[in-house]
Amino acid sequence: MRNLSGDIVNFEQYPLSDSRFRAQCKGKLDGDGVLVLDNFLTSLAIASIRGEGIDNQHLAYFTEKNHNIYLSPADPEFLSDHPRNREVVSSKGCITTDQIPDGSELRVLYDALEFRDLLCAVLDIEELYDYADPLSSINLHYASNGQELGWHFDNSSFAITLLIQPPEYGGDFEYVKDVRDADQGHMNYQLSQKVLDGKIPPEKLSLGAGSLVLFRGRNSMHRVTPVKGNQTRLLVVLAYNTEPGISLSESARMTFYGRLG
Repeated sequence: MRNLSGDIVNFEQYPLSDSRFRAQCKGKLDGDGVLVLDNFLTSLAIASIRGEGIDNQHLAYFTEKNHNIYLSPADPEFLSDHPRNREVVSSKGCITTDQIPDGSELRVLYDALEFRDLLCAVLDIEELYDYADPLSSINLHYASNGQELGWHFDNSSFAITLLIQPPEYGGDFEYVKDVRDADQGHMNYQLSQKVLDGKIPPEKLSLGAGSLVLFRGRNSMHRVTPVKGNQTRLLVVLAYNTEPGISLSESARMTFYGRLG
């Protein structure tokens, strides 16, 4: 494990090891389903990570695909325009863990004991583990003009992201909380249909560069609206497992990264 420094995290605003701070973060996430820590990264770290991202953008694997909101194969028991099968589009580029420079602040943050301890306390998890495969732990996503992330539910119980560079316009993170209850099998297709049809105003997060977001997206529908303008949206996804030795499936790696390792 590596140690964090004040050159990476804004410790004056966010005392990661403080029990009261951790309790406040946990209360916010439990109550709202989302926790936003603005200016979590220092300006030095933002500039360094942005530079790495721009330098390595030529390595990114870009995909555009149609999918349903469950990110799963269509169910023949439902019509194609039913919310279970209705398709939306997602398009983005991505570089993977093995393409992140060895000395990157992202690797230091991902590995840091203080950061993992904070996440465990806030998420109420005993321990977090790296992905066993060489691609999935740290991803840097690129979304340029016209690219978007369509409405969907997450399969995992939580997501951890860092916005490194917002676009000129668009690229907004929108969500509708508690659309379904996956654990109980309550899919709530009627409400999903209303979200897809734009009949329910979503919540919107206003994020600046350096913002850390913890989001529970298993039951909350969410998307990123199309990016507009010449500035690419740069977003880091920090992915952990609650058990050791877990790899992202080979099919998912081929879909998202175009390779297995």
